[in-house]
Amino acid sequence: MKHFSVLLFGIFIILTSSFLGLISSSLNQLGDLKQSTESLELNESGEPILVEGDPLYPMKLSGLSEQGHMEYIQLGCVNCHSQQVRREELGKDLERGFGQRVSVPRDYIMQSNVVLGYTRLGPDLSNVGARIKDLNWHLLHLYNPQITSPGSLMPPFPFLFKTVEISETTATDSALVFPEGNPNTPKEGMAIIPTKRAIALVEYLLNLDIHYNLPEAVITKNDTGK
Repeated sequence: MKHFSVLLFGIFIILTSSFLGLISSSLNQLGDLKQSTESLELNESGEPILVEGDPLYPMKLSGLSEQGHMEYIQLGCVNCHSQQVRREELGKDLERGFGQRVSVPRDYIMQSNVVLGYTRLGPDLSNVGARIKDLNWHLLHLYNPQITSPGSLMPPFPFLFKTVEISETTATDSALVFPEGNPNTPKEGMAIIPTKRAIALVEYLLNLDIHYNLPEAVITKNDTGK
């Protein structure tokens, strides 16, 4: 037992070096990732460089989208939705239309809080902004998912909306437009208006769009899934 302290110190050194090695290798692979143009060109030295004047991806979210990102977290959307289009050997994400290409680490570098998710009770949302561009669809889906997706397991979020009486002073530009004959349609003279929280959340969803090429991830699949 007289060498017990030496043994403990040796174990500590091994575990510490292993942990630091894992961190340093991750930083070497991912820590220097930056925005990129969809394609690269070669400079005089034959090194790949960004194409001058082309847009950089992934783009930074707007302030309103960032607010929606926080709503997404607070409302627990991450508990049922993932944001990662997996490789073909790991699932049928591409075949199901969740995206036109797989997700890669560079897709997340502009996010302050990455919400990959750990359960997929609903569809993956990595590319939902490209799949479904209709603002009213997203708002209806939040208000009551059964309107847009009958049989959905998603709970409704009616508290993100308010019912108001239509008058000359009432702003109804953003009022929900219900399918004809839908039982959720408000009574005549009334309108259902999304709150700022709902608008921000939908703005965030509309900006979930990986419909762009990266040097390490090129679009190869048709995107038809909802």
